[in-house]
Amino acid sequence: MLVRKFFLTLILAYIGSPVFAQVIDIPHQQDAATRTLLFTAPNPKALVLLFPGGGGMMRLQDDGSTKNRHTFIRSVDQWSQYHIDAVLVDTPYDLGDYRRGDLRGRSDHLERVAEVAAYYKDKYHLPIWIFGHSMGTSTATNFANSLDKNSHLISGIIIAGTVRTASVSDDVSLPILALHHVQDSCGGTPPDASARIIKGRPPKFIAQLEMIEGGTSQGDECQSFAYHGFNQTEPELIRRAAKFILGN
Repeated sequence: MLVRKFFLTLILAYIGSPVFAQVIDIPHQQDAATRTLLFTAPNPKALVLLFPGGGGMMRLQDDGSTKNRHTFIRSVDQWSQYHIDAVLVDTPYDLGDYRRGDLRGRSDHLERVAEVAAYYKDKYHLPIWIFGHSMGTSTATNFANSLDKNSHLISGIIIAGTVRTASVSDDVSLPILALHHVQDSCGGTPPDASARIIKGRPPKFIAQLEMIEGGTSQGDECQSFAYHGFNQTEPELIRRAAKFILGN
């Protein structure tokens, strides 16, 4: 059931031209709803749910605006060219992080992820993919691990800048793409965290590791404008993710 929905023309600080979006709040029991922001593509072939890192809070406003500068927000307009709908998924509470403690395995959080995925699948009848960056990879992997092996709720997961504590059960048969910047120097997200997951997948399952080079790094090595956040390589990050989604 939809709580709140607006059609708007959104101009974010990192997007050069207007993009059409909808704010959609997904109800959650008697608690605060899970706010999402949908960016629609022409003739969409798939839909990707984007879970940012850190504490996960984008604090999306009623008009879709946010002061968050995460990688996914800077690049959200780039999915449309690949005919993929993109959804930024917010959280009403802090999900912690690598240093403060990871809350993304909590049942409440995973229930919210399932509610969001179910809403978009039922509404748009598209293959649903989950894409997590940094601590968002904990959301993606924990959710994949929580699914019944016969579940068809999502079609695959993508992890980028993977946190070292993330893991995927051998029972998970979903296609998995791991992306990492070769120069990611954040202590909690070393490149081998992505490599370990992909190399550990059973041979019968689709799993792919891709390393990205280039770009620039500014500020804290664990923040979104460092190599960890694929600064200035966002088009390549989205291109590779989109190719994997459309190919699987």
